[in-house]
Amino acid sequence: MKNSFRIFTRLGGVRYYAAFGSKDLKIDGVKDVIAVASGKGGVGKSTTAVNLAVALASKCQLKVGLLDADVYGPSVPMMMKIDQKPEVTKDMKMVPIENYGVKCMSMGFLVPSSSPVVWRGPMVMSALRKMSREVDWGNLDILVIDMPPGTGDAQLTTTQTLQLSGALIVSTPQDVALIDARKGITMFSKVQVPILGLVENMSCFICPHCSEPSFIFGKGGTHKTAAEMGLKVIGEIPIEMDIRKGSDDGVPVVISAPDSIVSRAYGEVAVNVVNRLQELAKEQEHPESNSTRFS
Repeated sequence: MKNSFRIFTRLGGVRYYAAFGSKDLKIDGVKDVIAVASGKGGVGKSTTAVNLAVALASKCQLKVGLLDADVYGPSVPMMMKIDQKPEVTKDMKMVPIENYGVKCMSMGFLVPSSSPVVWRGPMVMSALRKMSREVDWGNLDILVIDMPPGTGDAQLTTTQTLQLSGALIVSTPQDVALIDARKGITMFSKVQVPILGLVENMSCFICPHCSEPSFIFGKGGTHKTAAEMGLKVIGEIPIEMDIRKGSDDGVPVVISAPDSIVSRAYGEVAVNVVNRLQELAKEQEHPESNSTRFS
């Protein structure tokens, strides 16, 4: 524990994106890094990130890592049912803790769940760099980053220190959430991170008695926003009690109820993410034909 926490107390200078080439921004052994983001908290971003990571591992048979970048409010320890500290290698790299086939790293592994992290921006940025680069991830097909809400220091640090393959934007269908989702999309486009698509979370509630859908947060808002911004909705996740229960119990719904409607929805998102990454890889091989990326 002492060695783990010492890693987070060594502050370094802020790296700027322009100072490094793409090779310098890659993590050794990690093929793709994707950010799961939202402009607003409370839209189910962490739940989406966790179930996406587990679906990529279980349904797509990929080697997957999950980085909890929400330093102030880490959710991965509870959602992934992990209650232990990471070990440290001889070269002072933390070893991610694996569960459900996913290698995980979170500030929640290093501090008690009841203890707040009262840090200013520079320490948060240093912690994010260390949790991404000073971790022995091994060989991964995809590293999923559960981003904190907003468009501030944490988001900029991640884009400046890592080569992101793309960002997945999570929002509910209501206008008040989509306003901030647009800001998140614009931020990533400004730092030249491709948008993989939008996920509409809490798309509807399906009555367990009559099977009629109720659109609690509105209908069609995410699709309208995506169309206006030249993007695609790559998944719709309905509200279901099993999602909440799985998050609280530490058993993601794609594990606890793999054949449920919502688990199939997460599986479709995982497949669409993989397909989108393959499309972007082809575009980078032939940049002259790339007309889908934001300018």
